[in-house]
Amino acid sequence: MATFVTLVRGINVAGARPLRMEALRGLYEGLGCRNVRSYLQSGNVVCEAGVREPAAHAAAVQRAILSEAGLEVSVAALTARALTGVVAANPLIGRRSVDPGFLHATFLIGARSPSLDGIRLPLGPGEDAVLLDGVLFLYCPNGYGGTRINNAYFERVLSVRATTRNWRTVTALERMARGEAA
Repeated sequence: MATFVTLVRGINVAGARPLRMEALRGLYEGLGCRNVRSYLQSGNVVCEAGVREPAAHAAAVQRAILSEAGLEVSVAALTARALTGVVAANPLIGRRSVDPGFLHATFLIGARSPSLDGIRLPLGPGEDAVLLDGVLFLYCPNGYGGTRINNAYFERVLSVRATTRNWRTVTALERMARGEAA
């Protein structure tokens, strides 16, 4: 079985589209997943699944959520190894002027490999965005809530679905996927 990390987009946001984590874990177990663990209340799940391809796992989770909870969602799925690669590849980590508390990762959902070439990003003061292998690494020193480089912006200009997690959540999920405590 492969270990996957899935990020469900658009549930439990500001009280809208509720899906309890117990129910979400149950959906995964119904798909035959084992060692199902959730992190926080925002659709972050680490599990072992019998499929090998992240896209197949994401599609199965999407179908189960629609069928069982009546919610149409998008799901980003990564292998544990891929998420470790994301953590290691963050080009913004280690910069002297970067406070890790303001780092985020936006995971682009879809088969194509978009590019930021030719796109003039609406960066606020001190903000930065770097796209590597389907993940946007964001630095939002004034907070993610007020930035213009958010899911809606990237979904519009790149024509893909996206889901964002703060860096603390990304690293906690990566540790969980390696079998450590979050």
